Amino acid sequence: MKDAKGKLSCSDCGVYNCYRLLGDYPQFCPTPNLDRNLIEDINDKYRYDPEVSLIARAAAEIEGRFYGKLTRVEEIIEFAHCIGAEKVGVATCVGLINEAKVFMKILKAKGLSGHCVVCKVGAEDKRSIGIPEDLKLQKGYHESLCNPILQAELLNQEGCGLNVIIGLCVGHDALFMKHSKAPVTTLIVKDRVLGHNPAAALYTSGSYYKRVLEPED
Repeated sequence: MKDAKGKLSCSDCGVYNCYRLLGDYPQFCPTPNLDRNLIEDINDKYRYDPEVSLIARAAAEIEGRFYGKLTRVEEIIEFAHCIGAEKVGVATCVGLINEAKVFMKILKAKGLSGHCVVCKVGAEDKRSIGIPEDLKLQKGYHESLCNPILQAELLNQEGCGLNVIIGLCVGHDALFMKHSKAPVTTLIVKDRVLGHNPAAALYTSGSYYKRVLEPED
């Protein structure tokens, strides 16, 4: 399906020759038409940038050693060890604090220290950033805003080597990643309707959740 400018992209491909070079590239594929200088500049980051190189190698090593063998929780533990992150920050939604508590126990069991910051830290009412009362979940009461920037700042101050998102809202997760000094990965993606399994909407887009394919009015 073409984008707004009528340009085809990777979601229109059925070849994926970029993966194993066993076929031919479609005409719209970006790979054969890439600027070689751009590729070399990016490859230099993987080779010579200390942080990029460390993360890229650790990710590839974990994929190669544990593909299909470890859960996401276990992969995050391995990744933390591989990049030398002795302290792991946990940015959690208050609604998933129990899951965060379990994960903190796992970190300790695996020889890592953890520091958890919940989304409501700071206890600032939503009205303080201009959210009207009628958009609160419980109108007429104090309702703290989600504060991903403060979560990131507190984990920055803790000197965490890796930060893990547990169920931050859409958008709040983006702000957290933008302001975190440490690399960020996600353990749980929030989806209140689907039990935090957002992929289910894709798998059932032809049946139960066909509304996701209906055009906007």
